[in-house]
Amino acid sequence: MPVSFDKVFGVHDDALLLFERRNQLLSENIANADTPGYKARDIDFNQVLQNAQNSGSQSISGGQLKTTHQGHINSQQQAFTADIQYRAVEQSSADGNTVDTQKEKAAFAENAVRYQTTLSFLTRKISGLKTAFRGE
Repeated sequence: MPVSFDKVFGVHDDALLLFERRNQLLSENIANADTPGYKARDIDFNQVLQNAQNSGSQSISGGQLKTTHQGHINSQQQAFTADIQYRAVEQSSADGNTVDTQKEKAAFAENAVRYQTTLSFLTRKISGLKTAFRGE
């Protein structure tokens, strides 16, 4: 009987990609905390999930990107580009920078915990599948 990994892993494999992309954005925000005019960016996970459910898509990322040439790079992270938004500003600095370092670090820590939790869940799922395949 064939195993559908989309059904086994559910949304968790795409969630890992989304958490990874969000960590990248948050670290970019932290790195540019002193850059004049830099606008903090983020991904709203709940909004991305809701968009995927509304569109009837099976994956958060909305599926694979289409390439028209074999030399094109096909990256899942590019699929999240449309979901990147500028963070709401509570108080910007005099130079126009909107990064609040403390909030960015807190969001980074929370996102890292979510990433690790999802990774642990997938690791246990894979372990269970390996055990089932071996017949132990």
